[in-house]
Amino acid sequence: MADEKKSSHEISFSFTRLAVVLAIVATLGFIGGMTVAGVKPVSLSHVPFLGGELDPTPDARADFTDFWKVWNTLSVRFVQTHASTTLPSTKELMWGAIEGMVASYKDPYTVFMRPEDAKTFAEDISGNFGGVGMEIGIKDGVLTVIAPLKGTPAERAGVLTGDQILLIDDKSTKGLSTDEAVRLIRGEKGTVVKIHILRGEEDKEISITRDTIQVPTIDTAYNADTGIFTISLYSFTGNSSTLFNKALAEFRKSGSHKLIIDLRGNPGGYLSAAVSLASHFLPEGDVIVTEDYQGHEENIVHRSRGTGGIPELTKVVVLINAGSASASEILAGALQDHEKATLIGTHSFGKGSVQELVSVGDASLKITIARWLTPSGRSISDGGLAPDIEVERTQEDYTAGKDPQMERAVEFLTTGK
Repeated sequence: MADEKKSSHEISFSFTRLAVVLAIVATLGFIGGMTVAGVKPVSLSHVPFLGGELDPTPDARADFTDFWKVWNTLSVRFVQTHASTTLPSTKELMWGAIEGMVASYKDPYTVFMRPEDAKTFAEDISGNFGGVGMEIGIKDGVLTVIAPLKGTPAERAGVLTGDQILLIDDKSTKGLSTDEAVRLIRGEKGTVVKIHILRGEEDKEISITRDTIQVPTIDTAYNADTGIFTISLYSFTGNSSTLFNKALAEFRKSGSHKLIIDLRGNPGGYLSAAVSLASHFLPEGDVIVTEDYQGHEENIVHRSRGTGGIPELTKVVVLINAGSASASEILAGALQDHEKATLIGTHSFGKGSVQELVSVGDASLKITIARWLTPSGRSISDGGLAPDIEVERTQEDYTAGKDPQMERAVEFLTTGK
């Protein structure tokens, strides 16, 4: 979720192209018309159209006999037994049928949104809401925190990458899509949302006060004792390329030839930012990532622009963990495949699909249309990226302020082992 031209081929975030993992409740400054966090606007080449509209021609292969049997039986036989029971309108029946059909694909990122939900989704991606500052996704069938964003209410409340969310304000998350979960978590600034999480063997309730989220982007640090320069990237936003250029200027000025790029807890963002950053490390023309449409249309290959700026003989380590998703995985995967960096940490999240938003009257369909492939052809969605050197960082490490992943990166850059 290629260029900053509001094209239909932007990425990754949240929604890569999140994916519906809506940088949840994080005001990422989504730009209308750009593919962010995994969602991109509909383009006519991607969906079946007829006469300028979505193709309504019935599929002759489909036998709807049983469907109409049930429809007609409900229409003439259903009896209300509770005062709260309401008879659905024909439109509501159709929406219910569509929701069931979409759900049968068992893809957490392919979702049908009724008009009210489509409106909320549009507000979410335009950033007009209060949130808690974390990104969520479905992992192994469970609503899971991809990453709390730095300096946000979620991080301050103690939410961690990998936390499984069981309840939101006492509502079970079982069977909830990420879109539905986002609607429960977002809300008016200053109000409180309670989430019940499972973290390993521990389960606990966390109360978080919603706020307007300012998404952090980048930090730099230089250790004169080790000669190591570190760039910590927290998201891939519209100005990430400019900020990364400034960070590289600091790196060159330091005289260092040892670089750590910290992508831990980075849920992704704009594809153009990932391509821009990778272009500093790869020669012009090298493949960065491929949008694989599996034969439905021609694949799109994003290549390096060869902008350079990295001193020769620079040794690079990229830190990743389960909170590294989408654009983070695209950058890390490209550098790993081209042997420009050593990945240290734990497996990345595995958000490697592209969604497209299609209007269906006042409703919307968000549909997975492609998957991200690294330069060597690996599918990012297939379990994420495996680090070259695996190092865990436990809850005890967090609590004690220890960072064995960073320590291992320093050891690798100073000893070569």
